[in-house]
Amino acid sequence: MFEKFIQVKNQIFTNFGVNMTIITIIGGQWGDEGKGKIIDHMAKNADLVARYSGGNNAGHTIENDHGKFALHLVPCGVGWEGTKNIIGSGTVIDPNVLIEELELIKSNNLPGEIFISEKAHLIMPYHIKLDQAEESHRGNKAVGTTGRGIGPAYSDKISRNGIRMGDLNNLDNLKLKISKNLNIKNKILKEIYGTNEISEADIFKKIDKWYKKLGKYISNTEQIIHDHIKKDNYILLEGAQGALLDIDHGTYPYVTSSNSISGGSLTGLGIGAKEINKVLGVFKAFCTRVGEGPFPTEIFGDEAEKIREIAGEFGTTTGRPRRIGWFDAVAAKYSAQINGLDSLVITKLDILDHFEKIKVCTGYEYKGKKIDFFPSDENVLSKIKPIYEEFEGWDDSTYNVDSIEKINSNAKEFIKNLEKIVGVPIDIISTGPNRKATIVVNDL
Repeated sequence: MFEKFIQVKNQIFTNFGVNMTIITIIGGQWGDEGKGKIIDHMAKNADLVARYSGGNNAGHTIENDHGKFALHLVPCGVGWEGTKNIIGSGTVIDPNVLIEELELIKSNNLPGEIFISEKAHLIMPYHIKLDQAEESHRGNKAVGTTGRGIGPAYSDKISRNGIRMGDLNNLDNLKLKISKNLNIKNKILKEIYGTNEISEADIFKKIDKWYKKLGKYISNTEQIIHDHIKKDNYILLEGAQGALLDIDHGTYPYVTSSNSISGGSLTGLGIGAKEINKVLGVFKAFCTRVGEGPFPTEIFGDEAEKIREIAGEFGTTTGRPRRIGWFDAVAAKYSAQINGLDSLVITKLDILDHFEKIKVCTGYEYKGKKIDFFPSDENVLSKIKPIYEEFEGWDDSTYNVDSIEKINSNAKEFIKNLEKIVGVPIDIISTGPNRKATIVVNDL
């Protein structure tokens, strides 16, 4: 059925005079939507999968014949033979984490090739320490970072003090850059945050190891991507985090440090806008959020706990319990706008099995007035009341169902209503973590 889906899409693109297929896949909510499973599923026919943003604050889980894997940096096409996987220039890389991940991939014989952009920035030990020190310093005003150095690494990139993967090819010059940066970072750590300084010698020992382990993967990834574009290949662009965590368009300041919306795929990989054929948004059938920040449809008590336990809603990267909420169609429509979504993927439909009633937020109330847009002011967003529409639940299990014909009529009606409310067609439904538990829908 998936092959039929690809054929249909390719026919559509051919009708418009386009032979190649380049699809950007983004998370439409606050992350943890199940992008990894969907990308792994679609990568069966892909020539190239390219990750374009974020760092090891992402946790993309794939489950296939090789086992179950939580990937933090390597793209989710690594489980398929003949698929090239690129860690793009828009990412930030903790080399120690990447080395561990590459060893995991090798030991489990995952077959995909891996390339790392020479322009991707490194997360240095001082970035991690600064991230943790700053978050601790914020106290009750903490933004909920993962403490992995993502923000400080991007800050150095923007201030033109960053260390790039390509710098590992010239260790002498790299050591000079590190010495310069460390002189400033240690002063901040000691004099502002009152923490211990970082040893320059320790970092120098690490970078020798990094080069030995990672040097062979460092590549001009823009050239690889454009070679595939010239060949009219099938390419997937893999987003990290969710659109509502985007540094510019998310619930600022409770956001990530990069552009997680679809536009980030262009800047994070060096691709022209005209090359993208389709933008696919991945949404859970409900909502979750990790860390601080406004969450209009958040629920508590037994219902929230039931969803959390059934779905295993604990952070892949942090292990923190995720906050739970009903599907927010107002936020979804906003996400569709800022990403230019062509279609949706609905994941974890099976988690809603055996609920008597299922709610969808179709509007907000603020100071007694109804609003149908997603506010940019976090103070407004944190005070709104969701307006819900209720739908009948279903008693039949949808777990691992692989065709729309096998789905309970109430579950099917729920999907149809989501499609209607958001105003974007639903192409794929996920009913379990395995790549086979996937329904490809042509026309609901």
